[in-house]
Amino acid sequence: MPQQETGTELSQRIKRALKRIPRGKVATYAQIAALAGHPRAVRAVFWILHSSSRKAKLPWQRVINSRGRISLKLGNGYEQQRALLEREGIVFELGGSVDLGRYQWRP
Repeated sequence: MPQQETGTELSQRIKRALKRIPRGKVATYAQIAALAGHPRAVRAVFWILHSSSRKAKLPWQRVINSRGRISLKLGNGYEQQRALLEREGIVFELGGSVDLGRYQWRP
């Protein structure tokens, strides 16, 4: 019988996947969950970004939703995330989305 993975092990796998996203590229929450070996752990990715980004020096700004949009709300981090991504050379379309075909990281 395979050994069950602990939450701490999952957290470490997610953090390792996040740290691999290169400058000038983005990844989706679901993509990071899949890279960590748990495709359905999207909420865990969100939680780790929320709780550990600063402490673990995670490139939180490079994670967006599957529609190519920033999930943070205006006035609650959206502007900062967009500015950081634009500083890395990512261009936003008129509707505020990122062209995933062009900017999504494909490891």
